[in-house]
Amino acid sequence: MENNIVTLHGKGWSVRRLARELQVSRERVIRILHGNEEKRKQGVQPVKVKPKRSSRLDPFKESIAQLLEEFKDPPPTNQRILELICEKGYSGGRSILSDYLKEIRGKHVPNPIRCIETAAGQRGYHDWSDYVIDFVEGGPQKVTFFSFILGYSRRQYIEVVEDKAQRTLFKSLVNTFIYFDGVPREIKSDNQKACVDRWELGLPVFNKQLLEFATHYRFRPLAIHPGKPTENLKIERPFYYLEMNFLNARKFYNLTDLKEALKLWLTLKNDLRIHRATRQSPLDRYKEEHVHLQALPRKQYDTSRLEYRVVNNEACIEWCGYYYVVPAKYMFESCMVRVSDTDIIIYSPFCEEIQRYTIAEKNRTDRYIGRTWQGNKSAPGLSSSEIIGRLGAFGADMKQYVELVKRHKPSSYTHHLRQILSLKVNYHVDDILIAIRRAMQHRVYECSSIENFLSLNATKKNEIRLFPDK
Repeated sequence: MENNIVTLHGKGWSVRRLARELQVSRERVIRILHGNEEKRKQGVQPVKVKPKRSSRLDPFKESIAQLLEEFKDPPPTNQRILELICEKGYSGGRSILSDYLKEIRGKHVPNPIRCIETAAGQRGYHDWSDYVIDFVEGGPQKVTFFSFILGYSRRQYIEVVEDKAQRTLFKSLVNTFIYFDGVPREIKSDNQKACVDRWELGLPVFNKQLLEFATHYRFRPLAIHPGKPTENLKIERPFYYLEMNFLNARKFYNLTDLKEALKLWLTLKNDLRIHRATRQSPLDRYKEEHVHLQALPRKQYDTSRLEYRVVNNEACIEWCGYYYVVPAKYMFESCMVRVSDTDIIIYSPFCEEIQRYTIAEKNRTDRYIGRTWQGNKSAPGLSSSEIIGRLGAFGADMKQYVELVKRHKPSSYTHHLRQILSLKVNYHVDDILIAIRRAMQHRVYECSSIENFLSLNATKKNEIRLFPDK
C-alpha cells in the first residue's frame, strides 16, 4: 500500500483521491508521504525506541533500592529480595525481578577472547585430557591423552600415557620433539605441578627439573595465569576435535588397538584436514614452520629414574615386584638404580656400574632376573627356536602370527609364544587357530588375550559336556 501511495502520488494523484481509492484516511496518506520523503533525504532507517510499559514491580522499586542500600556486605540475593517484596504484596514473577536487578546492579561482562597468533617456530602448547573409553576387551577404562600443538601450523602430536607425572611429561615432550624434528622457542602449559611450583609477584616459579629440561632443548617455558584457561585455547580446542572425530563412533578392541588407530588418525586425518582459522592443512603449514624450529640435540634428555635400593639377603635389588640379582658382596649395601623404559642399571655404592638388565615384562612368572641354575640341572623349558618350530607345525596362520608377535613384542615374544604353545594341553589346535586369526584381525599380541578368548568360546579337551550337540 505504501508503495502504491508513493508511486501514484508521483503520477499526480491528490491526497484526497489516494485516500478515497485506497480506503484509508488522508492523515495516513500524508504521514506515509512525509516519512518516505525523510528517508530519501537522510538515507538512514530511524531507530524506534520501544516505550516502557508499567509493570507490577514499579510500586516496589523504592523498597528494593532501600534493601540494596541497607544490606551491602553481603548483598541480598535475588531470592531473598523476592521473598521480602512478596511480603509487601508483590504478585509478579521472578524473571522481571531478575532483569531489573541485573539492570541496576550492573551486568558482569567477561573480557573478550583473543587468540594470539605467533610466528613460525615461536611457540608450542601442551596439556593432558582424560576420557573413559569402553573397550571391547576389558570394558570401560580411563585413558589419559597427552597433546602438543605448534602455534603457527596447528600440527598436533597426541599419545596415550599412563599418568601425569613429571617424568611422563618429559618422555612425551621428547617424543614430540622427535616427531616434529625440532623444538619451538617457547612452550606454554597450564599450572600443573610437573611445571610450576608456585606464583610470586604475578610470575610463575618453574621447578628445577623443568628448567633443566628446558635448558637442554633451549626453549623458554611459559604458563597461563591462574583462573584464565582461555589463554591456552590453542591446545584446549583440539581436544574437542579429538573427542568428536577420533573417539566418536569408534570401537577399540583394547589399549594397543587404540594406540595404533591414533597413529593412523594423526597422519591420515588430523594432518590433512583444512583448519578453519588458517584455511590450510596443518601439514602444509608445518612445511613452512619446520625450517624455523630449533634443531634437536645430539643426545636426547635422559628421562630415566634414579633411586636408591638396598640389596637384600638374597643378593637382589627389588623393583616393581621383580628381583634383580647383583654380586653377593653388595648385600645390605645401598645402591643407586637407574631405570629407563627398557633397561635397569645397578650401580655400586661408589657409582660404578655392576649390573645391567632388560626390564622384566609384566605377568612374568619367574620373579628373579639374572639367577642361574646350579649343578647339572638344565634350565626348564624350551628354547625360543624350539617353541617357534613347534608352533610352525600349526599351519601358515600361526607362522604369520609368530612373526607379528616377534615384531610387536621384541623383548618378551618368547614368553607369549611359550604360553600359546602350552594352550595345546587343554585346547584343540583348530580352536587355537580360530583365536589366532581373531587376534590378528584386532591386532592383539598378548598370550592372555588368546587364553581368555578360548576360555569363553572353546571347549577343553577333558571337559565333559552334559548336553552334546546333535
